Amino acid sequence: MPPMPRHHLVAIAAIAVLLAGPAALAQVYRWTDEDGVIHLSSSKPPPGVKAERIEMPGSKKRSSTPSSSTRASSSSGSGSATPPASAAQVAEREELLGRLQTRECVIALEALDRKTDGAEPTSATEIRRLQQTAELNCSQDPTRRRQQEAMAAKLRVANSPQCVEARNQLADMMAPGARPPREQLQSQQAFVDEHCTSPVR
Repeated sequence: MPPMPRHHLVAIAAIAVLLAGPAALAQVYRWTDEDGVIHLSSSKPPPGVKAERIEMPGSKKRSSTPSSSTRASSSSGSGSATPPASAAQVAEREELLGRLQTRECVIALEALDRKTDGAEPTSATEIRRLQQTAELNCSQDPTRRRQQEAMAAKLRVANSPQCVEARNQLADMMAPGARPPREQLQSQQAFVDEHCTSPVR
């Protein structure tokens, strides 16, 4: 069988890049550094760092196993370049990155509040880790930061013993065979929805 003409090989490589491009553009990377600080970025992590690749909803799924950025970049030696992202892809990726950063920010702020008020035993190392995670992921915009702090306060309430008990009571009311008065069930559900629902998933 004669070798494939060079221009055919170039065309095949170009098609492969175009097909792979949207998936690559649809990624956000999440990794934890040696100090336990959580990082989120739309850029690949430093070489040798194992990171989780988070796909945008609706994008073609790839392997969900953590991968080294060194291995992820090994296929780039072919000389092909990934096509530039469209404005819609950039906006979608940044929206996903913002949601994930808000989640990590809110979790870190809630844990900081809980651990610094003496509610739980902690250490200077843990406090520093949480502070660094918050600094990396919380917004620098004052209005947005206040919203994140309000979400952290809501998360603190949702994690409180009162809300754990309220959710348990609701689960008991909804268990097979349970027949609580309708008004009582509605009241319990309303309380859980208003006070005990986590603002982050």
